[in-house]
Amino acid sequence: MKKIEVFPKCTVVKNSGIHGKGVYATKEIPKGKTIFEYKGEIISPAEVDNLPTSDMKNPNHTFLFTRDDGLLINAGKKGNSSRFINHSCKPNCETKEKKGKIFIYTLKKIRKGEELFYDYRIQVDKKRTKKLEKEFLCLCGNNECRGTMLAGPE
Repeated sequence: MKKIEVFPKCTVVKNSGIHGKGVYATKEIPKGKTIFEYKGEIISPAEVDNLPTSDMKNPNHTFLFTRDDGLLINAGKKGNSSRFINHSCKPNCETKEKKGKIFIYTLKKIRKGEELFYDYRIQVDKKRTKKLEKEFLCLCGNNECRGTMLAGPE
């Protein structure tokens, strides 16, 4: 398998106007470049239930990423700065899984100083309700905003 080249040195983590911290480009990044591998401890869904809540004011906030095999990457432990990439309904980055690893790459040219975003497309095992959508409120503010970080209707 061809090794995937990543470019994490072209980003910095700092405060975001969207939510908490965000990841910003320190130089122009071309379209189609892989910036990060989303790293962290690999855990099972059963182990997720035993994780402490990281933010009592926002109990749905996690650094979890579900892989295709059902296991999760917990970037709250052994993670890198990719865990600070915020959600947007109109993202400039996207995620792809390759052999159990999650990579984040650019969908378009990213300008120096621009914040990186991908669409979280959160899947939940509960019935989708207005209350649930509000629990996963989206703050991206762009004109294509769904109002929620939950996956859109397919």
